[in-house]
Amino acid sequence: MDFQYFMPVKIVCGRDCVQKNAQLWAGMGKKCLIVTGKSSAKNGSLADVCGALSANGQAWQIYDDIPQNPTVACVREGGRLARSFGADFIAAIGGGSPMDAAKAIAMLARQEDGGDIFAYKSTGDVLPMVHIPTTAGTGSEVTPYAILTNDEKQTKTSISAPAFFPKIAFLDGKYMRCLPQKTTVYTAIDAMSHAMEGMLSVRAGALSDALAKAALSVLHKETGALAAGRYTNEDRDALLYAATLAGMVIANTGTSPVHSMGYSLTYFHGAPHGRANGLLLPEFFAVCEEKSPARAKEILSAAGYASHKELAAALAPLLGEREAISRDTLRTYAKKASVNKNIKNCSVFFGEEDLFRVLVRSVGKAE
Repeated sequence: MDFQYFMPVKIVCGRDCVQKNAQLWAGMGKKCLIVTGKSSAKNGSLADVCGALSANGQAWQIYDDIPQNPTVACVREGGRLARSFGADFIAAIGGGSPMDAAKAIAMLARQEDGGDIFAYKSTGDVLPMVHIPTTAGTGSEVTPYAILTNDEKQTKTSISAPAFFPKIAFLDGKYMRCLPQKTTVYTAIDAMSHAMEGMLSVRAGALSDALAKAALSVLHKETGALAAGRYTNEDRDALLYAATLAGMVIANTGTSPVHSMGYSLTYFHGAPHGRANGLLLPEFFAVCEEKSPARAKEILSAAGYASHKELAAALAPLLGEREAISRDTLRTYAKKASVNKNIKNCSVFFGEEDLFRVLVRSVGKAE
């Protein structure tokens, strides 16, 4: 049995774990730049982080201007703030956007040269980070990836480096108690997509598959809560746990053409990332069933479904009315996705025509 696995993040999970483990913050440095959105001030996560830092006598500055899809401009500003403040480390609080932005900021705090950020070669000279996820989907707290809006190429582009792994991740489901229903649903679908796509990666192995199947099992048990929109504290904890497991999968496997196609739906149509993935997953697996039936069946079964049609039926009420996009536009998106690096990462080959078929059957407008 041959495989490799690497995930150097210390995970601390449990109710009130941020403040109960304030001593873990002490070793990170004297000055912290907190990278977050606006919601952390409302869900208690920002107060808990500030309380832990205060208990250690550490100074902090807050940068809370991170948009839903972080831009190059916002991370450059964050890097400037980190340098001017003399930050020793970064604390990222929020969903995927603040956590991804924090990784780029941690790099720019040390490596700013005004060039193309997507062409940067990380030297490993990156500020250390602590991540506190407040949504259950992205898994960025345990990955080496940062996804940023790339306006030049009109898409979202990832940058990655081993140094982007946070040092510590604190998992506390209480920060998700006030999440809107759509955010809860779309982030859960994102986690499911990560686990399923990870199993299709050419880099998938026994350990990543085990993590993926564990994540999918937990997520399937939460289907009823997601459909009803009613969550216990245990449901929130389970969703966060599953998202972290799925993040641990893609940390080593990467993602698939689903992400490649979904970026256009997000960039041009404003579809939240998890929603974009959910729209595409069933028809994506329809193609996988044709080209690699045994592996597709294994993955779908792990998620709790006998076929892509059952997956589609389960996701349909969660997604609601679909975006309707012209065939000509989808042809452009298929062409754009066909040159994405995720295509070669998938054990099932998707050519441009395969991508176009998935897009048309997922969001195509009748003409």
